[in-house]
Amino acid sequence: QLQLVESGGGLVQPGGSLRLSCAASGFTLDRYAIGWFRQAPGKEREVVSCVSSNGGSTYYAEYVKGRFTISRDDAKNTVYLQMNSLKPEDTAVYYCAAVKAYFTDFYALRWDEYNYWGQGTQVTVSS
Repeated sequence: QLQLVESGGGLVQPGGSLRLSCAASGFTLDRYAIGWFRQAPGKEREVVSCVSSNGGSTYYAEYVKGRFTISRDDAKNTVYLQMNSLKPEDTAVYYCAAVKAYFTDFYALRWDEYNYWGQGTQVTVSS
């Protein structure tokens, strides 16, 4: 069974940091592009960051650029999202998603291009 499991969310004060993990089971991530998305209450799901299957291409949404870093460790079958300088507006449920990559530098920006999703992890930034 193909599965993605996120972890690492929680409550953090503004300016703090969290590292989210996205672990895959039932398949290996090295042939998949990975995206992190988030959804706040009453808002649409939005892209946060993406990484290609070879890790050589990354994307960051403007609202997280310079604060978040995406990385992948294929040996651990895990993708990470390091989040620094967190703001209250970063509060949301964060999801990781995977899509089969036929080109090593490919990633997708639209959530409906992804085939596999985790269950999400809550990130709350509040004092």
